[in-house]
Amino acid sequence: MNPDRRRFVEDALKACAAGCPLLLAVIRLPAAAAQGPAGESGYDATEHLYGMGIDIQKCIGCGRCVAACKAENDVPMDGHHFNTWVERYVIDENGDVTVDSPNGGFDGFPPPKTESQIRRSFFVPKLCNHCANPPCVQVCPVGATFSTPDGVVLVDDTYCIGCRYCIQACPYGARWFHPAKQVAAKCTLCYHRLVKGLVPACVEVCPTGARTFGEVEHRPTPLARFIRMNDVQVLKPHLNTKPKVYYANLDGEVR
Repeated sequence: MNPDRRRFVEDALKACAAGCPLLLAVIRLPAAAAQGPAGESGYDATEHLYGMGIDIQKCIGCGRCVAACKAENDVPMDGHHFNTWVERYVIDENGDVTVDSPNGGFDGFPPPKTESQIRRSFFVPKLCNHCANPPCVQVCPVGATFSTPDGVVLVDDTYCIGCRYCIQACPYGARWFHPAKQVAAKCTLCYHRLVKGLVPACVEVCPTGARTFGEVEHRPTPLARFIRMNDVQVLKPHLNTKPKVYYANLDGEVR
């Protein structure tokens, strides 16, 4: 074996040896998450499967959900980082669609400039879809992004190396890079609240009940009723990510 090839093999073996403890820790992550990251006693994640329902007709674009999320989850108070945001779709008389989201909808929305030419408009709240088949989990090289037994996709800051692969892989644009922590960040469905029996902050503050949270199946929760009583759809179903955010009255123009 020539010297260059020998050096390559030795370096590779050293890298594998160094990575073994990390790999074992990654394998243990889902088990640790079963009790919740806050270590709440009595909470069994295997007994739940969470999701969210959003009724487009009820959203008024007030932005309270965006503000509550930032305050609850320490999201930077700027116009670039959001766990959840609201988009406004405006369709004019020619059928052309304009989408805007000033400051993520944090401050609400100003009136359209050409209101007389508008055919219809509506608001669409967006967030991480907590997919059952999440591409962000598949591409993470160190296992920092993982799915909990109760269906929530989380990021472990202690493992994240800031490679941004998950940000690129997310088809919903729901991930961002935390400028201070230098790690990937996203909506957690306020997991620290879930393990205490509380609903996500965005659900709690919505004045019109546009957001519904609960168990996806097996139990008579508000979300189960929402799914049963509405013709629900998910975003980008053709990608087979199996989202657990369900939209009622979703317009075909939404992307």
